[in-house]
Amino acid sequence: MRLNAATVQNWLLPIATLVAWEALGRAGILPRYLSSPSAILAALWELAETGELFVALAASLYRVAVGFTVGTVAGIIVGLGAGLLPGVRHFFDPLVAFLYAIPKVAFLPIFLLLFGLGHASKISIIAFSGFFPVFIASRHAVLAVNKLLVWSARNMGAPPPTIFFRVVVPAAAPQLFAGIRIGLAHAFVVLFAAELIGSKAGLGTIISYGEEWVRFDLMFAGIVCFAVLGFLGDRILLAIRARVLKGQMIGTEEQEAQAL
Repeated sequence: MRLNAATVQNWLLPIATLVAWEALGRAGILPRYLSSPSAILAALWELAETGELFVALAASLYRVAVGFTVGTVAGIIVGLGAGLLPGVRHFFDPLVAFLYAIPKVAFLPIFLLLFGLGHASKISIIAFSGFFPVFIASRHAVLAVNKLLVWSARNMGAPPPTIFFRVVVPAAAPQLFAGIRIGLAHAFVVLFAAELIGSKAGLGTIISYGEEWVRFDLMFAGIVCFAVLGFLGDRILLAIRARVLKGQMIGTEEQEAQAL
């Protein structure tokens, strides 16, 4: 990463916030429930020494990775089908419109009753939550494809499978990745809520224990881990997007921003 004005601007506010936070904490100005960054790091080290941190990270990563993958794949397949086939679109549109506005955490008791307190209930509700933004993005992406592109490929004799994979999917990919990115954020939000209820391992459990035992440093340690995992997941997804859409991003402001 080149050290330039944009890079400095990106990191200036977070670093300044951490420095001010630590200084206020050492001065004793902060309330007890707002642990200083050094106390949070100490709590993370404590969890790492006991091994609890790695057990929690493994459990949370497994749940979010599997749930996000299942929800994304299902959303892409059904969304592309809804964009291409009116029958599929007419079947799923009312159902998605009805369920999308409902907070997915409200379905957690149902998933707990169906799949128990283990990984299955967490993975299922994460997949369920991630399905909707990916489906909507995929559906609209296909419908927004320029009809001239499809018409040109068809007039040049391209068969339907070729038109789909070489014209429709590449043209729909930018919007599709936007939906996947939103789905990833939903996955972490629902993971946190799911692990607070009936979970024996996971980052949400650490946060719950911290609240129960009035260990705010532990609570913030779990929150920091969630933030870091979400940030890294988003960066990985953006890197994949930049590689897949490299040709479509040439000369755009987004390409210039990612190069900074």
